[in-house]
Amino acid sequence: MDTEPTANPDETTDTICGVLEVIQAKRGYRFGVESLLLPGFVRPGADELVDLGCGSGVIPLVMVRFYGIKKAFGVEIQSGLADRARRTAALNHLADRVEIVEADLKALDGVLPAGKFELVVSNPPYRPAETGQVSQQEEKALGKHEIACAAPDVVAAAARLLRPQGRFCLVFSSKRLPELMALLRGHGLQPSRLRMIHGRLELPSKNCLVEAVRGGKGTMVTEPPLIVYDKLEEYTEEVKGMLYPSE
Repeated sequence: MDTEPTANPDETTDTICGVLEVIQAKRGYRFGVESLLLPGFVRPGADELVDLGCGSGVIPLVMVRFYGIKKAFGVEIQSGLADRARRTAALNHLADRVEIVEADLKALDGVLPAGKFELVVSNPPYRPAETGQVSQQEEKALGKHEIACAAPDVVAAAARLLRPQGRFCLVFSSKRLPELMALLRGHGLQPSRLRMIHGRLELPSKNCLVEAVRGGKGTMVTEPPLIVYDKLEEYTEEVKGMLYPSE
């Protein structure tokens, strides 16, 4: 009988969505709330997805468990994160539906087929490498800053993987939105939906949710803002629904 995966002494096992267990490093990269907001933004209808830069494997795990995805591939360049994502999938008895691929998203030829997937998602590092305080901890630095990959690399990888009319959904920095829009259109991905994320109603948006369609036409829909916290500093009802989706 196989032994159920467990966390190592330098790791934690954290519960998300009320039922899923995620293995994370105590001092390495740890996922943020954006990884749970993105699945709630994705429109239903896809059977398979690829998560570019999957980290601990949170997005594939949630999409398979709650959002009707039958098979999810998570691409992760860092060995430690890829290992934890695999153990997390096994811990939740989803190893047959969540496959973690340790690879550089800039070099996926021969790893994942081009033009096959109806959905690609990503919560990529979107802080330019030369800006802000870069963590001395390599795993955190690669997860937050554009060191191993940058926005053009992520968009190019998504465009390669998607079939015609396939969708790319991602979280990105609001202040870099014009740059992202240009990158998407430059790779044949037409922005179709935009939703700004605000920590509170009165605060400027720091991050946003974007959907683009390969070969899509028409205009982009700007959806109502997503407010994370209410006046009591508690999660809004909509965000609670994303953090604790129903099966």
